[in-house]
Amino acid sequence: MAEGVQRRGVETGERYDVFHTDCLARDMVDHVTSRWGVWVLISLRRNDLRFYELRESIQGISEKMLAQTLRALVEHGLIWRKVEPTTPPQVTYGLTEFGRDVGEPLTELFDRITQRLSALDTA
Repeated sequence: MAEGVQRRGVETGERYDVFHTDCLARDMVDHVTSRWGVWVLISLRRNDLRFYELRESIQGISEKMLAQTLRALVEHGLIWRKVEPTTPPQVTYGLTEFGRDVGEPLTELFDRITQRLSALDTA
């Protein structure tokens, strides 16, 4: 247990208290909806990508922030990481089933926003 933080247990069927600061679900939502977490999930919606492909697809993200974001999303089971033992190592990332589930509403939101913006441009 982390110093000063108490994890509250949740019994099967009981909802998490996402408004409580030490809620595990809240921690996951923070990572998914972080500035870069959303873009990683959206970038991986169609294909598995290598680290450099992700970096190129998400303009403005630094290597450090991408690595931190990927680490958190892997830790929470939203994406998987595969390392090929080559020189240099080839590291590929993709969405887990859980990541696809969580990413679907984000993709829908992104699609709705871009459709609305397109409609405004033509008006």
